[in-house]
Amino acid sequence: MVRNMTGREFILKTPLGVEDILALRVGDRVFLSGELYVARDATHRRMLSEVAQGKELPFPIHGAVLYYAGPTPPPPHEPVGSIGPTTSRRMDPYLAFFLERGLRATIGKGERGEEVKQLLEKYKAVYFIACGGAGAYLSTFVVSQEVLAYEDLGAQALFRLLVKDFPLMVAYDAFGGDLFEEGKIRYRRILLYHRENSNRGE
Repeated sequence: MVRNMTGREFILKTPLGVEDILALRVGDRVFLSGELYVARDATHRRMLSEVAQGKELPFPIHGAVLYYAGPTPPPPHEPVGSIGPTTSRRMDPYLAFFLERGLRATIGKGERGEEVKQLLEKYKAVYFIACGGAGAYLSTFVVSQEVLAYEDLGAQALFRLLVKDFPLMVAYDAFGGDLFEEGKIRYRRILLYHRENSNRGE
């Protein structure tokens, strides 16, 4: 862990252990290296369908990190194209299935359902957010990319990325912490403060 004047920073490597997860709190910044598995809603449905048919998951899930994204085709001599996060809430119905099997973290953008926070507490996992609208920038942290399965799904195939110091922030931790809710509370306090001081000046 590294501390600076603006908060806490962690340098982590996949696969993640429970001890990694329990050290994190909402608002912490994380620079993640190792393997990420890229999957969206069609990919999730395909994986669940295959497991129901008795097949194995196409990636090692214990300690893994799922990134909700749809990479664009790579330009010449680059490992990947734009790789920005997609809205995470669409994957909420599938989350319990993966957490039960050892998934430790997901990456996406936006708020998620209340049940997600409960699942993260139960299974000791976290939800990271990546910078939305910065897919080209995020691609600079990708060392390599390969299609693992479901190539017929195009951008929704299952990809494996090797990343170096991929920049993230903890949005939901394993203790019920919610960065979005904390932000709303902070905004309401600031608004109330300004209103009270404005009234005193009248």
